[in-house]
Amino acid sequence: MIQRGEDAIERRFTVPGQRGKQFVLSWAARTDIGHRRQLNEDSVLAEPPIFAVADGMGGHSAGDRASAAAVARLAEATPNPYLEVGELDAALRLAVADIDEIAEEYAAGAGTTVTGVALALFEQTPGLLVFNIGDSRVYAFADDRLERITVDHSVVQELVDAGLIDAAAAESHPESNVITRALGFHETPRPDLWGVPLRDGLRILICSDGLTREVDDERLASTLSERMSPAETAEILVALALQAGGRDNVTVVVVDVVTSPAKGRHQARSSRTAARPSSGAEQG
Repeated sequence: MIQRGEDAIERRFTVPGQRGKQFVLSWAARTDIGHRRQLNEDSVLAEPPIFAVADGMGGHSAGDRASAAAVARLAEATPNPYLEVGELDAALRLAVADIDEIAEEYAAGAGTTVTGVALALFEQTPGLLVFNIGDSRVYAFADDRLERITVDHSVVQELVDAGLIDAAAAESHPESNVITRALGFHETPRPDLWGVPLRDGLRILICSDGLTREVDDERLASTLSERMSPAETAEILVALALQAGGRDNVTVVVVDVVTSPAKGRHQARSSRTAARPSSGAEQG
């Protein structure tokens, strides 16, 4: 397990090519081993332009090392204030190579889920590139409404999509921990991508399944709606997961858009089509 980055109460970012235009973000990350695990196999990155959670899997310390490899490669992805898709792809491929090397030491292999958001440019407009492999999640909270952006790569999600079970039953299904896509196992990384515009008051929640298996969406929404600081919110969400049983490691990142580049113009919505940020990540 590694944790990269520090909390920020208020950080200003410049909009490329638009003299003097800025936006402000605030964020915090928290992780806990939980009550039943002997090792924290989650790793977390909260270091612009990337905010990510990786939940490792494998025998002994394999999952711990796999998630740490994913976060380390993402942290190295770009020296620029905005991430390009090619840089994300390259970082994930390097992480797979690292993880496959780690896996040679373990009979059960090694792998990790990874999900998060990155600052990116969409037609030269700053926004959030959401990426996901596995069953950790990214949520958006705006206008008192919680929306799950990512779609789990899991057996139960496939059952939900096929109409065989409902979403409520999925959380307690006996195969709820069986995922269908991961980073590692000699597989080419295939992240799902979405674009989310920046909007004043938008809150982003990134979390491992150690949170979502213990705390339902209604409780997540009510906690996010309290508008406490990202640090307070992250701490409370972790505490709720522990109070509910803490059966797994739990990791939470909360990112707030304090002010957006174009106040009131953007809508907090997601796209289920592949998001392709524009090229050019230099800061203006």
